[in-house]
Amino acid sequence: MLKYYEEPSKQIPIIQKVEVLVVGAGPAGFGAALTAARMGRKVLVIEQSGAVGGIATNGIMSHWTGHQDGGCFVELRERAKDCESPQVINPEKLKLVMLEMLYEAGAQVQLYTFFSDVIMEGNHVAGVITESKSGREAILCDIVIDSTGDGDVAAYAGVPFEKGRKEDSGMQPMTIMFKLGGVDMDRALFFWGFEDTVQLPEGDIQALARKKLPAPAGHVLLYPSSLPGTVTANMTNVIGVDGTDVRELNRADYECRKQINEIVKFLRKYVPGYEVCYVCDSANSIGVRETRRFAAEYQLHENDIAEARKFEDWVVTKSRFFFDLHNVLGPGLDSDGAYKAFKQENCYTIPLRCFLPQKVEGLLLNGRNISGTHKAHSSYRVMPICVNMGQAMGVVASLSIEEKTAPRALDIKEIQSVLRSQNVDL
Repeated sequence: MLKYYEEPSKQIPIIQKVEVLVVGAGPAGFGAALTAARMGRKVLVIEQSGAVGGIATNGIMSHWTGHQDGGCFVELRERAKDCESPQVINPEKLKLVMLEMLYEAGAQVQLYTFFSDVIMEGNHVAGVITESKSGREAILCDIVIDSTGDGDVAAYAGVPFEKGRKEDSGMQPMTIMFKLGGVDMDRALFFWGFEDTVQLPEGDIQALARKKLPAPAGHVLLYPSSLPGTVTANMTNVIGVDGTDVRELNRADYECRKQINEIVKFLRKYVPGYEVCYVCDSANSIGVRETRRFAAEYQLHENDIAEARKFEDWVVTKSRFFFDLHNVLGPGLDSDGAYKAFKQENCYTIPLRCFLPQKVEGLLLNGRNISGTHKAHSSYRVMPICVNMGQAMGVVASLSIEEKTAPRALDIKEIQSVLRSQNVDL
């Protein structure tokens, strides 16, 4: 029988008070901290890993997926560009560029720091408790921007949430990205999407992968990198795991890493240009596509995306991506999200209401944890869109502090006016 240990009460040192506390320094957190600091706020961003950038850096992501025009994403992409294509990511360069931009703006950055709990005053988030090499510490603030991806702050604060599909709570698979060296780039084949394929002597490459690779792996996604002779592979796959459970995260990590050697053998045997390829790097962090999505004043629906809806209370604009809905049950895309069935060429917007959590004040949702359906989430979760979500929340937090009013009470026209001055417009 499991027993409980009763932790003795103790005084936790309050290490500082800031105006805007950003929890999580992935793309969404970066955009929020950068923008709030540029608007003159006292900003601290905390991050559990040893680098900013989230999956873009720690996850050695291959490229900026999806379309996002305007705002600080475009600035970041251009500044971090490392080859002819601005879409290709050099994770090592990006780590430094993002840090430089944050420090230039005047934001404080504290890495190697885990969020542990919230400090509540009634229904208001007044700060957080952290764990690090310096021990258990408290940070007070005027407003918290939850950029943890999983929505850890919002969950601890009691904001209602849901996970995965309505019928079974099934969530999208996880992946560990890895890089291959020794590739003959003159002959190498690349596969940007699940439905990209080629006929080999042994058969269709995607069908061959489903037959030969260890399930639930079974698709071929290979992208050129910014380094010569190096290709980024997005081919490991693990299903039926929950990214908010540490034991399941560990199982997912192990399952993905076990698949890498088999994938390399497959590529050497069947795919031109990869005959002598080898693994030269793998991600420090597993890519978690989907966990909690929180209840807010509005839930973004897939129809809003499919119809390219322009909301009156927009805060994110010029976003476009298909429903990148990875199969909950195996390799490839879910039949409900296949990109060839997505016909919308116009951009959609995201309204402020998706970022304002129910029941809790002093907190803004940010990134893939905002309010949306399972299918809508598969479009807006990508990094370029998340960067500009962060920019919007940096503006909202700054105006809220400046005007001493709750974010939900702000004038949307004023928010949009500031965003327009920052290259965000319809």
